[in-house]
Amino acid sequence: MDIIRIPLGDWIESGLTWLTSEYSIVTRGISRFTQTGIDVLNSALFWLPEWALLGLIALLCWRLGGVRLAIGAIAGLALIWNLGLWEPMIETLTLVVFATLVAVVIAMPVGIAAALSEKLYRLIMPILDFMQTMPAFVYLIPAIPFFGIGSVSAIFATVIFSMPPAIRFTTLGIRQVPVELIEAADAYGANRTQKLFKVQLPLSLPTVMAGINQTIMLALSMVVIAAMIGADGLGSEVWRAIQRLRPGDGFEAGIAVVILAMLLDRLTQSLRKTRR
Repeated sequence: MDIIRIPLGDWIESGLTWLTSEYSIVTRGISRFTQTGIDVLNSALFWLPEWALLGLIALLCWRLGGVRLAIGAIAGLALIWNLGLWEPMIETLTLVVFATLVAVVIAMPVGIAAALSEKLYRLIMPILDFMQTMPAFVYLIPAIPFFGIGSVSAIFATVIFSMPPAIRFTTLGIRQVPVELIEAADAYGANRTQKLFKVQLPLSLPTVMAGINQTIMLALSMVVIAAMIGADGLGSEVWRAIQRLRPGDGFEAGIAVVILAMLLDRLTQSLRKTRR
């Protein structure tokens, strides 16, 4: 007896084809806007001399995390500069910053709404489970028909891939606010908006910052993978080294990714501690 195969793949392809044809004007507008933002941020960072940007980052690290973090940032960034990977590092940093900002802007309202609505919470949690268990490479597939090859597709895939932790941690932080404090706010006559912005969000900020930290780390990992669809940066250096069978170059680019990841992680952790 032959089993009737559900044509799920055909349905998905038909849906993508319909979306790209019906909303091509929207996707082109988003693509132009996103590419302009990437170009502006890249130009601003490339305008600064390497030593000046290194000094600014070291100063930021010193102010947020202390002398040890500043010294580590100087050593790590100086190594990247010495390896000739400064420009790819800047391109990767631009993509991560841009994708993280977009992901957080979308995730924060969704997380707040899910925390305040039990029905929305029950609806959104399975969706987040699905998004987080989906292999990262799969997110590259729908990005190409919507935005083509390049950095815009990388941003699209990175935002979708890195958004769930920000939503989860925002929801978790607000729902973990002690009930006694909510009741105290009610007793003083606070309305729903006042309770959210003066009680729940301030108290949940460390948890929210932890979610943003995870979003940054996932964005960095996805930006590297997105080199497969033409994204610039350190990922393209790794991909080029694989294609040319040059393991030394690949390890150099990989070390630069690790340095950038550690720097971003320590910065966000330091910012999280200062907000407590």
